[in-house]
Amino acid sequence: MPMTCIGRHGVWPLACGLSVLAAVWFAPLPEWSRHSFAAHMGMHMSVVAVAAPLLAAGVAGGRLDPVRWLAANASPSNGDATKALLVPVLLSPLVASVIEFIVVWAWHAPAPHHAARHSAGLLVVEQGSFLAVGLLVWLAAFGGSGAQRHLRAATGIAGLLLTSMHMTLLGVLLALAARPLYGHGADVGSGLTALQDQHLGGVLMLLFGGVAYMAGALMLLLGLLRERHAAVADG
Repeated sequence: MPMTCIGRHGVWPLACGLSVLAAVWFAPLPEWSRHSFAAHMGMHMSVVAVAAPLLAAGVAGGRLDPVRWLAANASPSNGDATKALLVPVLLSPLVASVIEFIVVWAWHAPAPHHAARHSAGLLVVEQGSFLAVGLLVWLAAFGGSGAQRHLRAATGIAGLLLTSMHMTLLGVLLALAARPLYGHGADVGSGLTALQDQHLGGVLMLLFGGVAYMAGALMLLLGLLRERHAAVADG
């Protein structure tokens, strides 16, 4: 991929994000996830809380950034009033967060979760949807040109905080549940009971999901504070 498309500073995050996806999807984790809820959660968190922000960092602000070119093409000056109205809504960090909430919680309902763990095709669909909504949230918050990012920073903070909250809530529910919520047996390889395996999965969601999105929100907040401080210093 030409460096001019992603910028010199985007090469390493993009390469790291792709490496994480390769390690998650082509390593033993998919097979382990058939028997271990924690392994399945490890895949999920690696995709949305590690790979997705790295990939977003690699393309944000560059020519491959969908937020940048969609926002530019949706300008009212282009004459398409419908696109000019809908695109900003679809690219809103708050809307992106709600979409991710729906996708994540839907796949963690017992029936879809069980189906994805025991069907290679559904596992691909599940993991692909996790990556898509993860990228949507991170790019909605950090993507766009410099001027666009400044205007979207506040809603980006709110969207990332909302995502952190629903990830934390689901993690707590899984970690504190008094009984197994999914139809899987004990993880023989690790020696954990089904309930212990589920609790471990909930802890992974808390540690990776809740913390990653909170860290992203703090990064945006620090950026806003630095800009405000610079503006005050310049008089």
